[in-house]
Amino acid sequence: MIEAVLFDWNNTLVQFTWDDELLLAGHRAALAASRSEQDPDGFTARYRELVLDRATPEGDYGDLLRELGVEDVDRFIDVEHEVWRPAHALLGSAQALLESLRGRGIKTGLVANSWPDPARLLRADVEAFGLAGLLDVLVFSGEVGVSKPHPEIFLGALARLGVEPENAMFVGDRLETDVQGAARVGMTTVKALWFRADDTPGIEPDFMAFTPMDILNLVRRLAL
Repeated sequence: MIEAVLFDWNNTLVQFTWDDELLLAGHRAALAASRSEQDPDGFTARYRELVLDRATPEGDYGDLLRELGVEDVDRFIDVEHEVWRPAHALLGSAQALLESLRGRGIKTGLVANSWPDPARLLRADVEAFGLAGLLDVLVFSGEVGVSKPHPEIFLGALARLGVEPENAMFVGDRLETDVQGAARVGMTTVKALWFRADDTPGIEPDFMAFTPMDILNLVRRLAL
């Protein structure tokens, strides 16, 4: 029986839409706020080479920014994050989904990789979107020292809920970090398809959810 449902953040509970104009606008605003005299266009070009062109970003985001010549890293990140806010939109039925799960006695939680945004900003986003009171646990990689798909980030969240992996479900859009990571610790896995469709070969979820309502239906089915 499912006792807890844990979710990914980006492109699961919140849709993220990439925007090249916001990338440059964020750099312009952040460089100005951090009193940097760097040319924004040149900075963005070097940012693409150092950060975006890598298959998987490596290292702490703050360290990467320092490598690019940013001195007031926290200020830069705060301003950049605010400029990117319009690129994030809450799943329309997110609150109803979480309320329905909790109404059935199901514990809920968020397990997310906090890169590039630090956990403190993601926590503020959860609050701003009105979900903080509907999630029993928030676990961010930047706070626990490991990222998905590492087993410890999933097991740590479950330990805080007091739920065994076999009695928990993980819902996420990425096959490698979300589905494969949760499957390795024994959780039931659900690939969320309502925003994007990851097609990483060789990884199969237990279930696929085309709409948030599918999550509720799965919880009901697994309770029988």
